[in-house]
Amino acid sequence: MTLRSLTFVIGTGRSGSTALSRVLNTHPDILSLNEYMASVGDAAFPEGRLSGAEFWEALFRPTPYFANMLRSGVPMPEFLYTRRPGRYTAETTGIPALSLMVLPHLTDDPDGLLDEIRASVVDWPDRAAPGHHEALFELLCARFGRTAVVERSGYSTGWAPGLRAAFPYAKFVHLFRDGPDCALSMSRHSGYRTITLMREIKERTGVEDFGELTAEHVRSLPPDLAPLLEDRFDPALVRDRVFPLRRFGALWSELVTQGAQFVDDLPAAQGMTLAYEDLLDAPREELTRLAAFVGVEPCPPWLDGACALLDGSRRGSARRHLTPAELDDLRRSCAPGAQALEERRR
Repeated sequence: MTLRSLTFVIGTGRSGSTALSRVLNTHPDILSLNEYMASVGDAAFPEGRLSGAEFWEALFRPTPYFANMLRSGVPMPEFLYTRRPGRYTAETTGIPALSLMVLPHLTDDPDGLLDEIRASVVDWPDRAAPGHHEALFELLCARFGRTAVVERSGYSTGWAPGLRAAFPYAKFVHLFRDGPDCALSMSRHSGYRTITLMREIKERTGVEDFGELTAEHVRSLPPDLAPLLEDRFDPALVRDRVFPLRRFGALWSELVTQGAQFVDDLPAAQGMTLAYEDLLDAPREELTRLAAFVGVEPCPPWLDGACALLDGSRRGSARRHLTPAELDDLRRSCAPGAQALEERRR
């Protein structure tokens, strides 16, 4: 099976990407899959063939990283299900991977939609994971009367090569935001604060995957890091930690460079870049360009409504909230990423 139109929006996160998902969701022909890859992750792309029941388990079982955050009282604003709780809870059943952010973006009855999906998926024939994902996308397109699929997850540039291998016909949009503004937003976000601490654990232990951690590795960690590996931890470890802003600037640079290089290597028809600031300055023009790339019509009612959903009030936040010395230091850490973006414009 090959979808007629499948597009992945990749980027750092904290770059206007959630707002873009809301905008895309209002288009009558676009199935907007909000945080789908962040929800199902690599566990839903195993090697070999999967039965429908096995694929369902990959969609249903709670995402460990997010489950730990919820149990520990470190929620993220992207956790839509917890705003209008249904039959699943973090403390008892766990919140299914699809339910936390993906399905509430599509419907006011995520539990009902999850039941519909299960009724179809469990009986699907054995096939490789990409075929199951394509079938799920087709199922949801039919359910909502959409023709084009656009998946968007934050912190997603690392998934891009794997997605390219799984779906070689897919298109990719690299979305990015001004470095200092994005890095400052990351520094205030519980998810990125946790990500930064997890990256520190990997750096200190020398592992590339948490599955490689041994008891000796864990014992070697300081007391403000080791508890983060448990099923429940003190939220103050994330909330109250003081981080140098330059760490988030370096993270922005790393992810932006990764995304720019990936799109540079794609055929022109399969890659596009989109700057959040350009979207704010010229929303109709940029959304028209995006619609053409995705393969849908930029219908005027959609453009009218989309413009109302875009909020530029956070632009320039780094300049407003940081001292000149802090801003200069942050800009230096963002310089490699800014250089990568500048080179791509040439």
